[in-house]
Order: sequence, then structure tokens, then C-alpha cells
Amino acid sequence: MARDDITRLRRWAVVHKWTSLACTVFLLLFCVTGLPLIFGDELRDLLSDEPPFADLPAGMPNANLDLIVAAARERRPDHHVWFVFVDDDEPKVLVGMLPSPTADPKTARRLRFDSRTGELLNEIEPADVRPLTFLDLMLRLHRDLFAGLAGELFLGFMGLVFVVAVVSGGVLYAPFARRQAFGGLRSASRRLWWLDLHNMLGVVTIAWALVVGATGVMNELSQPLFAVWQRTDVQEMLKPYRGQSVPEVASFSSVQAAFDLAARTLPDRHPTSVVFPNGRVGSPHHYLIWTKGNAALTARLFTPVLVEVVSGKLTTVVEMPWYLRALQVSRPLHFGDYGGLPLKIIWALLDFVTITVLGSGLYLWLSRRRSPIELRLREEAVPPESAR
Repeated sequence: MARDDITRLRRWAVVHKWTSLACTVFLLLFCVTGLPLIFGDELRDLLSDEPPFADLPAGMPNANLDLIVAAARERRPDHHVWFVFVDDDEPKVLVGMLPSPTADPKTARRLRFDSRTGELLNEIEPADVRPLTFLDLMLRLHRDLFAGLAGELFLGFMGLVFVVAVVSGGVLYAPFARRQAFGGLRSASRRLWWLDLHNMLGVVTIAWALVVGATGVMNELSQPLFAVWQRTDVQEMLKPYRGQSVPEVASFSSVQAAFDLAARTLPDRHPTSVVFPNGRVGSPHHYLIWTKGNAALTARLFTPVLVEVVSGKLTTVVEMPWYLRALQVSRPLHFGDYGGLPLKIIWALLDFVTITVLGSGLYLWLSRRRSPIELRLREEAVPPESAR
């Protein structure tokens, strides 16, 4: 091997070693906590103790959202409606309520209604007072280590380091694979056997690891990205309303009418939620209605519609910026949540393989020998037949 090639590989080896060491512990945390989150919907259904929905004939129309909102306000007259979410997987409507329009989302109560009868089924306590469930614990560890935005940004940086480790590992694999059959595991020593297994599994999962790593970084940036959108595009749309007083709740127009208006405006999409006027996300003068596509490929792409809260008139269909579109695509890709249970099982198997790659890489570092890289390159490039 030429000296220039050895120098180049030495540099890549240094990059791979230190990036891998820097992120290994956090990647193991990602893999272990991400595994139950892949099956989050199934586990929530299995572990749920919520009252069941009424057994009613199929095709029964949904209750009027105005009646559901009125029932929620009657239940909690000291709270403000934050959002209304209409589930399209089960007959459920969730009404989120805050102590004040600017209160921390952790203080929100969620009232669960049967979407067909409008009956209140149960009330979910705020996140800051209810005990953590198993899935809540896994999500918080996976998302921010209980450190809020600082934790999200730190884990996002670790995800970026992981992407660099994967790329550098792919570069280092090429010279070791030239004289060795793919999948061959040399038995000359335990360390060589683990090295071959580490290389083989790493290359097999390299595309998946890059996708999951890159989409994980995007997910950790969700708060800053939405903040940028709120302070730029949304503020530009709200210029005509500057200086106007915030409408009183008593003057709000029909929620159901706004919901139906969004459905008529975008016939190839259907509304999923209505965010009430607030100063956090959306507009203090509008209903912000989120819609998603009806087709399989667009079901994870959301388009917001702004409807004036007093007049009930359509203001605009918001064109989402590219970085929020990328975020929307990254979420289902990260957890394999767009191909049903079979894809989730594949994601889980790849998760296990990644744990093996991380563990074997840690073993190789701990069992390393202090020898020149030229010697290690020559030894590790010996084909399986010569090592027996």
C-alpha cells in the first residue's frame, strides 16, 4: 500500500476512532430507548387503561366540534382552549386546555372525547403533575435527556458526530475488503473475528444508519426550526393585524365551520387539528388548522391553513418552508412509522444490529494493540484462507 494511501487512511482512522468514541454511549442510549418508541402506538394501546369507545355502527358521523369545545369549557371554565385534535385512526377528539394562553405546554390538560357521540371519556392530567409512563421516560431520554432545548441541541450534535463516524467507517472498510470475501470472519484471533463482524455489520447497515442519524439530527432541531418559522414567515403574514387588539373568546367564530372550510379549500387533504389563537405558535387572530394528505406518500406532510377567528373567513393556505418540510419527512423515517408493522419490525432488527456494531467497536478499542497502522493494515487485510 502506498505511503500516501496509508497517510490518508491514518487520518480517516483517527476521525473514525474519536467520533465513534465520542458518541458511542449516547448512540447506545438512542438505540435502547428508540426500540420501544418504534412500537409506541402498539405499546400505548396495550398499556392503556383509558375507557373504551362506545360500540357503534360503522360510518357514524362525528359530533359537532363546537359542542365538544363547549363541553370542554364547561368542564374546565378556568382554562383556555389550546387545540382540538381529531384522530383519523380511532374515534377520538382531544381538546388541549391551558391555564392561560401563554402558559407552559407542560401545564396543559387533555380532555378525551368520543368523536361520534361527543361524550367526555376521561381527562388526562398535565405532564408536570402526572407520573411518567414507561413510554414517556423512553421519549424524554431519547429526545432531550430531561434537559429541554439544551438537551435536544446536545443530542443533535451527537447525532451529527455519529453521521461522521458512519461515513469514516465506510471509507476505512474499502481497503480491508479488497482481498477478503464479503461476510468472511477470520478466526486467527478473537479480535480479528470481532473486527470482521464489526466491519460487515457496519457496511450492511450504513445506509440505514445514515438515514436514522440524519433524520435524528433534524428531529432534535424541531424547536429552533419552528421558532425561525414563527418569527419570519408567520410574522410577515400577520403584518396587516399589527396594532389590533387580541379578540375576546366570546367573539370567536365556529370551530366546526373553520374545520369544514379548510377541508373544502384543500380537497386532496383533510384537517387533523385546530390550534386556537395564541402567541406561541400560529396567530393571535386566527385558527391555525393543520391538514395532511389523503395519499400514503403525503399523509405525513402537513399544510397549515389560517382562518380569521372572528369573521371565519379564509386568510391563506400557508406554504411551509423547505426546512420544515424536511422535518416532516424526517419524523416518520426516523422511527419507520410509514410502512405499518412490518417496517417497524425491520427497523427494530436494524436497531439490534446497530447495538452490535457499537458494542463490537467499543470492544475493538478496549482490546487495541499499540502497533503502527502500517502493521495493522497488513494484518487486517489478510484474506480468511491465510488466517486459518
